[in-house]
Amino acid sequence: MRIGHVIVPADDLDAQLAFYTALGLTVRFRDGDRYAAVTDGTVTVGLADATQQPVAGRTVLSVQVDDLDACVARLVAAGATATDPVTGPHERRALVTDPAGNPLTLYQPHP
Repeated sequence: MRIGHVIVPADDLDAQLAFYTALGLTVRFRDGDRYAAVTDGTVTVGLADATQQPVAGRTVLSVQVDDLDACVARLVAAGATATDPVTGPHERRALVTDPAGNPLTLYQPHP
C-alpha cells in the first residue's frame, strides 16, 4: 500500500495550477483542462475538474493497493462503506467512505 495522490477539485485548472506552482510544486503532467498532477518530488496532488473528481467538490485521498478486493473487504469489516470496484483504462478502483464519512479512493493498477 502507498498513498498515490490527493485529488483536489479544480474547476478552473489554470487558476489551480498557478496557485500550486506558486506554492512551489512542480507540474508532472497535464491532461487538457480536466486534470493535472503537481508534486513536491514525494507527494502528488491531482488537480481535477468535475469529470475527474471521485466525489464532486471534495478533496479525496487516493491510495494504491496490491489487492483491491481484499483491501475493500478489510475496510468494510472495519466499518467503512464502499462502492463496487470499477475498471478504468489504468486501474481498478473503488470509492470507500471511512466511519467518519471521509471519502477515499483505493486503486489497483493494471499489470
